[in-house]
Amino acid sequence: MPSPSFKKGTVMKFSYRFITKWHDTDANREVRPSQILAYMQETSHHHLIASGMSLDELRDSRGLAFILSRIVLRVYAPLYANQEIDVQTWVCESRGLSFQRGFRILRGEETVAEAFSVWALLDLNAGKLLPVSEFPYDIEPDPSLGAAFAGRLRLPPLDAMQQIGERKIVYSDIDYNGHMNNTHYPDMLCDFTPDITACRATEFTLSFLREAPFGATMKIYRAPRPNGGFFFRTVNSLGETCMEASVCVEKV
Repeated sequence: MPSPSFKKGTVMKFSYRFITKWHDTDANREVRPSQILAYMQETSHHHLIASGMSLDELRDSRGLAFILSRIVLRVYAPLYANQEIDVQTWVCESRGLSFQRGFRILRGEETVAEAFSVWALLDLNAGKLLPVSEFPYDIEPDPSLGAAFAGRLRLPPLDAMQQIGERKIVYSDIDYNGHMNNTHYPDMLCDFTPDITACRATEFTLSFLREAPFGATMKIYRAPRPNGGFFFRTVNSLGETCMEASVCVEKV
């Protein structure tokens, strides 16, 4: 069973223990990238609970919701079923409208994955973003993962990318916000990666510009990366870009 690990009275770096499940794995018996992201974000939720408020309470009592703006996920080694992992998360020094959070997954002493993310806090009633200073409770910041995770994503223009398919947003994609949950995107991108069962996805950079609501159909565009892997862009029926991504892969 998952179990929390934190010192009473502290809300800095937070750790939560999981045992990976067989149903989280792919055709190569490796835990899928979307599930790795789900472990991380489930841990961040428990961090908030330990700090005094769950995501449901944040939404229902204060009318606020965290929206993911950008995340870089790096997977250094594969995870397999029935392995015990400790997932760490911490808030990084944040300012303005950007809430920064880091993640690390440990298998024993081995670091198997890390991520750096940027979030926005949305006032659901006013429809506006709130600054870091208006966060309703305090979490002490820890060091960032550094500049290596902070580079901007630069995709080729849309006319230099190939439309490779469409993707409808269905029931199994959505969460309480009514749009595709961000943890589902790595699996979706793997669905559109050639020869994916012969590859391992080692890095995702995801930048979210607009929501993908239930029932919408997204056009999927792809272009090769100069050093291997692919760039992706999703575009809605109005021609607006919803998500931009970079995916690195290696042969299994």
